[in-house]
Amino acid sequence: MALAVAVVGTATAQSQGDSYTGMLSYLSADTRIDGNALAGADGSIKVNQAAGELNLQANLHSMANGAHASATARSLQLRQANSFNSPMQASATIGGNALAGASGIASINQASGGGNASLNAVTATLAAQGIREASDEAMTSSEVLASAGGQSIATDPRATRRVGVEASALRGFDGVLQLNQIAGSGNATENRFSISVQGTP
Repeated sequence: MALAVAVVGTATAQSQGDSYTGMLSYLSADTRIDGNALAGADGSIKVNQAAGELNLQANLHSMANGAHASATARSLQLRQANSFNSPMQASATIGGNALAGASGIASINQASGGGNASLNAVTATLAAQGIREASDEAMTSSEVLASAGGQSIATDPRATRRVGVEASALRGFDGVLQLNQIAGSGNATENRFSISVQGTP
């Protein structure tokens, strides 16, 4: 029941001589999950995709089964006082038939830009002692910390930022879906899901 997939995106960073158009093409960052990527996949699905500079991403799935089962996930993502470019154009998109008919737990981080941090965390326990109330400490056991270090943003009126999931993607998905999509710089996003279920005596 375990399928781990990592997809890595690359920034469009090709300069066309010293022309202004070439400079603008260098300052673009685009990520896309498309076609039939992960269509029909089943189990634990994890995707980290980034285009740009100094992006931090993590997908954590922790599961336990037993008489006194306990599952935790903890992450510390920290970036401080780093310098990065803010691209003129940035987009993060899921399209085509991506993840169509897939099932299970899908955790996706998709970022275009610089200095971003994103986290998906899932904890699940099947325990004989039954359902337990989660403590405040358990609810804050995974965290994202990000610092853009006072970086400037793209203020040019021609700059664009786009994120989206096309209507054809994710059709028929069944299960838990965590999605962080970022187009820009200095952002921090997080999804957490925790469940405890009583096992059969």
